[in-house]
Amino acid sequence: MRVGFIGLGIMGLPMAGHIAAAGHVLFAHSRSGVPPRLLDAGATACASPADVARQADAIILMLPDTPDVEAVLFGTDGVADGLAAGRMVIDMSSISPLATREFAQRIEAAGCAFVDAPVSGGEVGAKSASLTIMAGGTDDGFARAEPLLRLMGRTITHVGPCGAGQTAKVANQIIVALTIEAVAEALVFAAKAGADPARVREALMGGFASSRVLEVHGQRMIDRAFEPGFRIGLHQKDLELALSGARQLGVSLPNTASCQSLFNACIAASGRDWDHSALVRALERLAAHELS
Repeated sequence: MRVGFIGLGIMGLPMAGHIAAAGHVLFAHSRSGVPPRLLDAGATACASPADVARQADAIILMLPDTPDVEAVLFGTDGVADGLAAGRMVIDMSSISPLATREFAQRIEAAGCAFVDAPVSGGEVGAKSASLTIMAGGTDDGFARAEPLLRLMGRTITHVGPCGAGQTAKVANQIIVALTIEAVAEALVFAAKAGADPARVREALMGGFASSRVLEVHGQRMIDRAFEPGFRIGLHQKDLELALSGARQLGVSLPNTASCQSLFNACIAASGRDWDHSALVRALERLAAHELS
């Protein structure tokens, strides 16, 4: 298949690499340029999103936020300018479910399929092609997209119509944020009480409190390994999607709001590009005590 890929950041670059490695003809575009290693793998660099859409049968997006997706799809020289009927757009960004439904309607009006397929698993999952992918779209659209999604992910679920994938991703980000906060709070409490947080983490890994977040991000907190995997600024964006959606739905998300406040405190301390496990730093400041 002739596949386009737009957005070659921490996640997008390895994901595009899996597409190329599977033998598909890859057309790529990124604001910062197409990295040499992707060109060496056979990708063709395109000058604009519209150029990608003219060349490819399926166009995959992996972009930071809702305005970025809107600009790439519908801005000057955007994907919509290059689409022909029968093509497919797969948006793997994490953006607003409501905006996704609108984008899908506009793409479908051009005679093309639209699938929203946000991911969970971070940089590690992107590199190992083990991402969890939550997809929204018609049955036919999902069936067309699934072979490509299988090249990048391990657990792939068709959640429902367009926008349902993004709704599932927002729910995922609520759970991840609250679990990071719980792990950070527990380890700060343990350290302040005089216990070794590394040994506390080890003990908890054998009990009901065990989780992937405790395993991976608990270790990051102890090791002070805050180079991103997944940036605080992006998780803050995802929680804002949750909170804005909750306002529209009349739903209260009190603990999500609390986590967002802690992310805001990290960003105020120049931590936008820290890994989201660095939320522990905000709690350490409140406790006047660091884990190590």
